[in-house]
Amino acid sequence: MDDATGAPAHAARPSPRAPSPAAPRRRKRALVGPGIVLAAAAAGTVLVSTVDPNEPGHYPTCPFLWATGLYCPGCGGLRMVHSLTHGRVAEAFGLNPMLFLLLPVFGYLWARWAACAATGVPFASRLTRPRVIHAFLALVVVYWIVRNTAFGAALAP
Repeated sequence: MDDATGAPAHAARPSPRAPSPAAPRRRKRALVGPGIVLAAAAAGTVLVSTVDPNEPGHYPTCPFLWATGLYCPGCGGLRMVHSLTHGRVAEAFGLNPMLFLLLPVFGYLWARWAACAATGVPFASRLTRPRVIHAFLALVVVYWIVRNTAFGAALAP
C-alpha cells in the first residue's frame, strides 16, 4: 500500500503491454479502408457479371485503345471478370492472362492488409518492397508492348 488510496503501487500503473482504451476504435477505423475496397470490388464484380461487356454500349471504350488502336494492359479485364463470374475460366484467361494471374496476388495483399488492420500490426509484405514494385511495373510495360505485336498476338483480348 504505497499511495494515498491504499492500493498497491503496481496496481496504480497500467501495464505497458495493455492496449489503450482507444485501440479498438483505431482498429475499427483501420478496417474502413479494406472494407471500402472489398465493397467496391464486390459491387463492380456484380455489375460486370450482370451487364455483359461483350455487348456494345454498356461500358465506355478504353481511351488508350480508342486513341491508338493498341491494347493497354487492362484491355479485356471487364470481359475476363464477366467470363470468370459465369464459370468460363479458360476464356477468362485468354482475355487478359496477366490480370488473371494477378488476381490471387491482389487477393493475398487485400487479406494481409485487412488482417494487419484488424490486429493493429503495421502492414508489411515482401511484395510491396520498392524492388518488387519496380520489377512488376517493368513486367507490365513488357506485357503492354508484347501484346501489341504479332509475336504476342495470343496475349491480345
